[in-house]
Amino acid sequence: MTKPKEQKKEKISVATEIDRVEERRSLCQSNLERAEYRQRREQLSGQDRQTLEDEITLIKERIQKYDRELEVLRRENRRNMLLSVALLAIAALCYYAFIA
Repeated sequence: MTKPKEQKKEKISVATEIDRVEERRSLCQSNLERAEYRQRREQLSGQDRQTLEDEITLIKERIQKYDRELEVLRRENRRNMLLSVALLAIAALCYYAFIA
């Protein structure tokens, strides 16, 4: 018997994940701008206009999802930074208390 292929979750930093989500959000934002421009400038039939409005709504929902994800990631990044600073401060205190 062969083992099922295990999927390994890629270990990436919070900052890298923030960059990836910001890139995806930026692409959605540019798609939204293009769709809104097309909606304003082109003469569309009723069905085409409805399809374009549905696409705009979907893109706006994705942007909101990315905004929420970015908020969570930035909060986690701040927490990690504070933890790092606290550990550095503890290490410095131990160094000066026991070595100096």
